[in-house]
Amino acid sequence: MTDRILIAGVRIVNDGRIFAGSVLIGNGLITDIFIEGRNNIDLPDLWDVTTIDARGKYLIPGVIDDQVHFREPGLTYKGDLHSESRAAIAGGVTSFMDMPNTDPKTVTIDLLEQKFELAARNSMANYSFFLGATNDNLEEIKKADPSIVCGLKVFMGASTGNMLVDDPRVLEKIFKQSKLLVAIHSEDEETIRHNLQKYIELYGEGIPINAHYLIRSEEACFKSTLRAVDLAKRCGTRLHILHLSTAKELELLDRVSRLPNKAITGEVCVHHLWFDERDYPRLGSQIKWNPAIKTENDKNALLNGLLEDKIDIIATDHAPHTWEEKQYPYLKCPSGGPLVQHSLVAMMELSRQGKISIEKIVEKMCHNPAILYHIKNRGFIRNGYSADLVLIDPDSPWQVDKSNILYKCGWSPFEGQTFSSKVTHTFVNGTLVYKNGKFDESFRGERLEFSK
Repeated sequence: MTDRILIAGVRIVNDGRIFAGSVLIGNGLITDIFIEGRNNIDLPDLWDVTTIDARGKYLIPGVIDDQVHFREPGLTYKGDLHSESRAAIAGGVTSFMDMPNTDPKTVTIDLLEQKFELAARNSMANYSFFLGATNDNLEEIKKADPSIVCGLKVFMGASTGNMLVDDPRVLEKIFKQSKLLVAIHSEDEETIRHNLQKYIELYGEGIPINAHYLIRSEEACFKSTLRAVDLAKRCGTRLHILHLSTAKELELLDRVSRLPNKAITGEVCVHHLWFDERDYPRLGSQIKWNPAIKTENDKNALLNGLLEDKIDIIATDHAPHTWEEKQYPYLKCPSGGPLVQHSLVAMMELSRQGKISIEKIVEKMCHNPAILYHIKNRGFIRNGYSADLVLIDPDSPWQVDKSNILYKCGWSPFEGQTFSSKVTHTFVNGTLVYKNGKFDESFRGERLEFSK
């Protein structure tokens, strides 16, 4: 059977515009883009092509999620590279970058390579992995090759995995000497500890979940991000601020220069654009994330930050925990939740509500991650690029429930939510890996490469 596929009669979303056309895939690559009314398909040359009639659908580049926790190795009872990449594929995420707070923590080059070997065997999506920073692994950081490692993760606030870098002298050396992009979890630990102690004195071990955003507060986020931005400017660091959660932090970001010229970039996660403090009584610990989901004003400001190009990327911080773990009391309940299967359709729902355009979604979820990380030949619908492509039916309502949740943990904060759009087809490296709920289970993704 031919490996050439024609996606025909589709609305292509790419480079800031939507246009009618068709896309030809061959040998894993995008080989031709036919724009309706501008050029004609030479039918005699296409006799050996499998055609997919995509009328009424959108075709976008595969989503690149630069912040996930797929839990392998060591925490695979929560999720693993196969289960979570499979869920990602169903959600239109074709490439991911996984964080280092696994067991063991990915803080040496040898451990990093072991994760790449695991992914080569198990991941259905394309992959890369962050090296983790600690107070004592600077020599390992200096060995990392930016052409094959996506970045360095620095926890400036303790979160799941306890990899806090809290020695200011070490932090400055890391910012000065890392050849990798430095991606930070930014919360001030001293502020959090002070706030937590206050609530322990008030409630003992029975702290209510809606105190979470007051404990991991706006002040904690802003203080840490301000310190990181000042340090990056002083050291000439290529800094990326993960999961921004407050309006106040946006004061620190530049909207004048655009990618790829920005030295300091920022990301927002889907849950910070969808939920706010009013959702804690209904969803409780299901929306306990670090940094915390905060106020309606913060949520709206983050969306505006995207539209104004202060914020560059939309990601998930996908971080599954078991349902049993999420039922623990506040002090023992882990932070994080699963999102990769639902991130794209959630953003499409915000588009349907008139809050963000589909072109802007594609810019922030597909184009900009490729630009920001200098990923080779992905993130756009262009001739010669890897055929990582997603078909979306914008008028196919469906409700999230346990029967269609693919995460290993088996739950989602979106359970009961009806989405208007559905991912129908996902191509990875030119292979149709997902179609209407069915997978090519034998397929495995590739290691991402970087031109830096």
